[in-house]
Amino acid sequence: MSAGREQPTGEGHGDGLGHEAPAQAAPAREDHGGGRLFVVATPIGNLGDVTLRALEILRTVHLIAAEDTRMTRRLLERHGVETRTISYHARSGPAREAELLAHLAGGQDLALVTDAGTPGVSDPGEALVAAWAGSGGTVIPIPGASAVLAAVVGSGIAGPRWSFEGFLPRSGRERRERIARIASDERGTIVYEAPGRVAATLRDLIAACGPERPGAVCRELTKLHEEIVRASLAELERRARDGELTLRGEFAIVVGERHGAATPTAASEAAATDAIASALAEVERLVGAGTPRGEAARQVAASSGLPRRQLYAAPRDR
Repeated sequence: MSAGREQPTGEGHGDGLGHEAPAQAAPAREDHGGGRLFVVATPIGNLGDVTLRALEILRTVHLIAAEDTRMTRRLLERHGVETRTISYHARSGPAREAELLAHLAGGQDLALVTDAGTPGVSDPGEALVAAWAGSGGTVIPIPGASAVLAAVVGSGIAGPRWSFEGFLPRSGRERRERIARIASDERGTIVYEAPGRVAATLRDLIAACGPERPGAVCRELTKLHEEIVRASLAELERRARDGELTLRGEFAIVVGERHGAATPTAASEAAATDAIASALAEVERLVGAGTPRGEAARQVAASSGLPRRQLYAAPRDR
């Protein structure tokens, strides 16, 4: 996904006169002769949000691998697509993945879809894409509707630079560390959440980010009961607690960009301390396994977001 602007009609893809050029053919197969894996975004709610290119691909591939074939069939029937479907989801197991890879290796094209949105973005599909790309196969993304981008533009508070966290861990140190990083990041952040956990996540965000950090709760984006509520995190939590927010459907929570220095709270400071301790322990584990300390610090800094200098110098300061 990209937060950048799309090219206007006629720029780079037209005839220079404002006329839209004919649809470009998909890239040719690679020399190994395998099929092409199309990663196709599907509507996140409104079935009219599917793109013309996505429909063309779904009609012409040999097979569609779908997270739930019943859900996908609704979309296909709406648009008169008769391509055969096969199930492929998070619990399919290695046998189904091997079957799909064999299909591609045999030279036949495959479209990968999920129930809603883009495969691999908080949805199944990443493993199949990685396996086929790793073998030299052709992977072609077909972009479309996105709950992340809908929340960003609909909330109006994420700012021009933002991060996407997907679903947060339900509890424990990893959850505290992830929320601490959200609090320390000056960019806006988008997280997905289940309806029964919206209030609890808002409370945790308040503890780390402060009650006045701007936020938005986005519900049922593109659907009939779409709703975007904007307020401070504290006000959003109060509305959720008092029953003023409808806690049904699919949710994206937007934490607004931070203006000025963050005000640390006891909870955020504790989470930050846990994050540093965990990162230092990982550095020591890598060093104990034979990784040079500088390289260990670089690897952990990349995964934790903590400064490499802090992780490299810390053992000498103790």
